[in-house]
Amino acid sequence: MPGTLSWEASRRRAYLTGLVPALVVLAVITVVPTLFLAGASLTPLSLVDPASLFDFSNPLRNYAELLHDPRFLGSLVMQLQLSALTVTLQLAVGLGLALLLNVRSSFFEAIRTVFLIPMVLPPIVVALIWKIIYTPDVSPLHRFLDFVGLPADSFITSASTALLAVAVADTWQWFPFTMLMILATLQMIPNEPLEAAKIDGANHWQTFRYIIFAYIRPALIVSGLFRLIDSFKAFPLIYVLTDGGPGSATEVTNYYAFVQAFNFSYWGYASAIAIVLLTGVFTLSWAAGRLGWNGDEGE
Repeated sequence: MPGTLSWEASRRRAYLTGLVPALVVLAVITVVPTLFLAGASLTPLSLVDPASLFDFSNPLRNYAELLHDPRFLGSLVMQLQLSALTVTLQLAVGLGLALLLNVRSSFFEAIRTVFLIPMVLPPIVVALIWKIIYTPDVSPLHRFLDFVGLPADSFITSASTALLAVAVADTWQWFPFTMLMILATLQMIPNEPLEAAKIDGANHWQTFRYIIFAYIRPALIVSGLFRLIDSFKAFPLIYVLTDGGPGSATEVTNYYAFVQAFNFSYWGYASAIAIVLLTGVFTLSWAAGRLGWNGDEGE
């Protein structure tokens, strides 16, 4: 018994010895900046008045101003539209390609590798690629449209198409993530239920709806949740492609925070925007996760 207790104590001590350095590093690079951000959001911090960092006389002033800032409220609408577009497109393209590539052969394995290229490119490189594609003078896309008799202006200079253009570029970069998640799940589906459905006379749509979709639904939820969170980080694409324009047609919330901080030096106000965005991401993540798992429990 004493030996067992000594072994348990040694094991706990070993766990702590291994975890504490990692937790300290994690706190330094995540918790401390987050606490500073939250503190700064309660002040009128500005680069022209650094001493305002310690002015907590009216801590909710920035948040009160956000409620009456039409540009901020508009950026929230733009962010929700962009998130809805990118997540929907990425899940649809990823699911479609996963179903097409769900074949065990060396040729299709090579094709899958090619589809992974956009995901491993740095975001700024992806943004530059699509900047070229959307620039009529040098764009192969616009050359093709001219060739088939469908000339078009630049998609990123029109308020009606700029947000969709950003969503398409983001989808091109990140659909491989959803494709891989769904493809891995498809390849783990046992053959027995598929063979039973075939014997019972089920067509392709019925097999997909009642068997395949039931297996891949958790993967769809998880990948959709990850992509929803990442959709709030489309800053490089917007910065390179549209600079928030034309007008404010692509000015999402994180870009508006950037404008307030680096263009106008309102760091306290930008921190409040960042805290609201961070809270929204956590809330959406929790709600999406609860919705998905409750749906599974009800079946």
